[in-house]
Amino acid sequence: MKVLILAGGFGSRISEETTLKPKPMVEIGGMPILWHIMKIYSHYGFNDFVILLGYKGYVIKEYFSNYFLHQSDVTIDLSSNKMEVHNNSSEPWKVTLIDTGLNTMTGGRIKRAKDHIGNEPFMLTYGDGVANVDLNELNKFHKEHGKLISMTSVQPAGRFGALDIQENDRVATFIEKPKGEGNWINGGFFVCQPEVLDYIDGDQNVFEREPLEKLAKDGELYTYKHHGFWQCMDTMRDRNHLNEAWDSNKAAWKIW
Repeated sequence: MKVLILAGGFGSRISEETTLKPKPMVEIGGMPILWHIMKIYSHYGFNDFVILLGYKGYVIKEYFSNYFLHQSDVTIDLSSNKMEVHNNSSEPWKVTLIDTGLNTMTGGRIKRAKDHIGNEPFMLTYGDGVANVDLNELNKFHKEHGKLISMTSVQPAGRFGALDIQENDRVATFIEKPKGEGNWINGGFFVCQPEVLDYIDGDQNVFEREPLEKLAKDGELYTYKHHGFWQCMDTMRDRNHLNEAWDSNKAAWKIW
C-alpha cells in the first residue's frame, strides 16, 4: 500500500525555519520531521512512499537523491569520480517525489498523484505531524467499515494550564496541559479508497473542505479515534517541544 505525504505547503507559521527549506525538512533530533513520519510507517511495513512536493521541493529531492551522503560514511575519489559507501544505514524505502505545483491546494496535490495510486487503497498524511498511531489497527478499522475513507482523529493537548477553581478561589486541581474541550480534530493518518479522488475537482480544492465535507455527507467518512500521542509542528514552540522530547528520550512517536 502506497503512503502519500503532503509536503508542499509554505510553512508560514514557522518561517524562522522555512525561509530556506520546506517545513517537512525542519529537523527533530537532527533528522527531518519527514524522516520521522516515514519511520513510523516503515515500522508497520509500509515502505512505498509518494511525497507531494511544492514549496522548495528541490530540497527534499536533494535529500533523498543524496541519502547515503546524509546517513553513511563515504570515501569520494575525486580523480575517478567514484564514491564508496561505508556503514550503510539505508532504509527499505521506495520514494516517489512528485512536483504538484507551488500554489496547489492539498486536494489538488493528492489528485495529481492519481497515476501513481492506480486502483488500490492508499494511506495519506501530512508532512508535519508525528504520532504513535497503530497503523495496522487503523487499516483494520478501515477495512471493517467498508467505506471510502478513514481519518484519524485526536484530542490535542491544551496550550495553557487549566485550573479547577472552587469556592473562595481555592484551586482544587491544576492540570498543566489538559486535553482540548472534548473536541476531536483531524490528525491526518488517513486510509483512502481510490474513489476518494473523484471528490477532488482540481488544483484549488482544499481537501479538508469540500472533498471531506462531501464524503461525510455521503456517509463515506469514518474516524479512527487515537487516544495516544499526537503532535503537529505548526510553530517554533512545537518544534522545540518535539526536540526536547527527543533529546530526553521521551519521544512517544519513536516506535521503531
